Amino acid sequence: MKHTLKVTLLIAVLFLLAQIIGLNIVNGYLEIKKVIVGNQTIMQKEWQNLPYDVERPKIKEETSYIPIFFTILAATLILIIIIKLGLIKLWKFWFFLSVWFCLVIAFGAFINQTLALILGLLLAIAKTLRFSLILHNFTELFIYGGLAAIFVPVLNIWSISILLILISVYDAIAVWKTKHMVKMAKFQAKLKLFAGLFIPYAKNKTAILGGGDIGFPLMFAAVVMKDYGFYSLVISLFTTLALLILLIKSEKNRFYPAMPFISAGCFFGYLALLFIKII
Repeated sequence: MKHTLKVTLLIAVLFLLAQIIGLNIVNGYLEIKKVIVGNQTIMQKEWQNLPYDVERPKIKEETSYIPIFFTILAATLILIIIIKLGLIKLWKFWFFLSVWFCLVIAFGAFINQTLALILGLLLAIAKTLRFSLILHNFTELFIYGGLAAIFVPVLNIWSISILLILISVYDAIAVWKTKHMVKMAKFQAKLKLFAGLFIPYAKNKTAILGGGDIGFPLMFAAVVMKDYGFYSLVISLFTTLALLILLIKSEKNRFYPAMPFISAGCFFGYLALLFIKII
């Protein structure tokens, strides 16, 4: 086991909480209306506007995985350049803006957009200026729900499945071959401005889980939620189990790409959900 049992379980619990909170955030933007067509009443789903009328990407569901994947690659390239040039202030500013933006979207699912803006700003400032274990991980529970609320409406089960496969392959290459994902993780961990769960423990030991490892399975479960409601929590349970197995089986002082394992959890969870609905 790479980390202590206590830390391993904590990572798994926080991951599951992020999934549950994220699904509720996405659901907060999904309104179901009764529409009468002839003599039939049809339940129609409509996506509500994001705070301050932030626009979602105008892309087709069937091919949305293409621009999303290349956007991720572009963002990764920018971060690599920042690391190479040592542009720490630029990374802090980017980190701050990203956290603020995602928190406003996340909180906007539950509270007034002005309050969401102010609360998101205060938390983003506090998170960026001074590291707090509780504050950092608390905000991480909401951030990926905010991202999911943006992208889930332009994804379907086909496109999110292809995206998971692409991301899983990329993650494996980036960790085991080029190793640039490891360098990015170390850079963020050193500054304590990490996109993902971050738990320092013991002496010079830290347990981390990248933001993508939280966000992508959440988006998969949220896409399924559009058709099956909160039965999609079955997927969250399977992805948590997949993560837990990886953490238990992993060895000390080694880095592992989490997405191939978590993606497998997504697909097995989806099959389990379909089986439950059949019976």
